[in-house]
Amino acid sequence: MPSTPRRLVTYSPAITLVPTYECFNRCQYCNFRVDPGQDVWLSENDARAQLQKARSQGAIEALILSGEVHPASTRRAPWLQHIYRLCELALAIGLLPHTNVGPLSREEMAQLQQVNVSMGLMVEQVTPRLLQGVHRHAPSKDPDLRLEQLEQAGRLGIPFTTGLLLGIGETVANQDDTLTAIACCHHRWGHIQEVILQPYQPGHQDTHEPMGYGAAALVAAIARARALLPDDITLQVPPNLLSSSQFLIAALAAGARDLGGIGPIDEVNPDHPHPTIAALAQDLDAAGWQIQPRLPVYPAYDGWLNPALGQRVRQWRQHIATKTSEVLKTSEV
Repeated sequence: MPSTPRRLVTYSPAITLVPTYECFNRCQYCNFRVDPGQDVWLSENDARAQLQKARSQGAIEALILSGEVHPASTRRAPWLQHIYRLCELALAIGLLPHTNVGPLSREEMAQLQQVNVSMGLMVEQVTPRLLQGVHRHAPSKDPDLRLEQLEQAGRLGIPFTTGLLLGIGETVANQDDTLTAIACCHHRWGHIQEVILQPYQPGHQDTHEPMGYGAAALVAAIARARALLPDDITLQVPPNLLSSSQFLIAALAAGARDLGGIGPIDEVNPDHPHPTIAALAQDLDAAGWQIQPRLPVYPAYDGWLNPALGQRVRQWRQHIATKTSEVLKTSEV
């Protein structure tokens, strides 16, 4: 009797590179940033060593995740050039870059588009009320600026990931407004491949007092997101921020289908380590799910890439297809 097909949930085998932790924003909940001028930028030699190690351990994605240098700073241009160079390094080593470094000018975004298979920026929440709350010292968290970034990426034809940070003082209505704004942008440009539903979790340095955000609230948010967003946008949840495997299974049942980038460390939430793929596979298998690696660009967007990036992506797709075929043959023996 044939076995029941298992439902698929994807993840991206990833390494996170941080060009700098310095940031001119001061979000009340952040465990990532340091003050401007108080951080030594990641050297190319250290970046190369990290990327080579990650490639040898099976990583596909190089997530370039940076604190923000102020747009008016004389160090802004060197900062952007450093990020560009790290993307080039990742490509030379065989990884696929995905950059998320805060709001960018059109020219900056277009420059990074040449060396990234996808890019991203969290909207977090569109309510301006948080500018008097957790974002009162974070000018680049202005909702209009964040939404304009989504529009700009659409106009440039960049496959894009965005998302919501949940539990930072917003209401359910605020969440739905954010989801609706993302849906409207995608209807115009068709470029949003993933929306992350990220429950806020405090770190050891955190003094913010968030509203409670447990399993029931997240599952309800996922269900509403699935109803409000177009079907071709994948919902992502970070498994290291969920308190149990049962919580994860409930999130999948509500409509999540991706677990995001999983690697050695979650740089934004270092107090919440990623689970191993083996542990995830075991928990998911018991509930009828099969975990599967993916690239940081979804197949529907392969044709959006420049020829050099498109060739790299085709090579990776062929590699994954070959590995999958080998696994299937082995399982049939």
